[in-house]
Amino acid sequence: MTDIDKVRLLIGDIGSVQFTDAQIQAFLDMAGDSILIAAGYALEAWAASLTGGLTSEKIGDYAYTKKDAENKLKLAMEYKKQESEKPYLAWAEMDLTGIEDTAIDEDLE
Repeated sequence: MTDIDKVRLLIGDIGSVQFTDAQIQAFLDMAGDSILIAAGYALEAWAASLTGGLTSEKIGDYAYTKKDAENKLKLAMEYKKQESEKPYLAWAEMDLTGIEDTAIDEDLE
């Protein structure tokens, strides 16, 4: 699965295409290739396109509210929060085998 497909999956842009692949790639570029941040950007852009639409309707005793934009913004914030909570560097991934302390010994001589 490509990064573009992963962003589409996170934002629910499956089947009916809200964004082109080029647009999602632009979100990925702006996000420094972070899938979660790119998904957040895409959701914010999608929500911005919905803000002018009908948000609620009442017909007789029946009423409903449409909170698509609000829900997309909440999800965008959640993805950005998840990204910010990811460890920048995992200590278990550090490989110090190539580091030698000979440079320190040479400086002391």
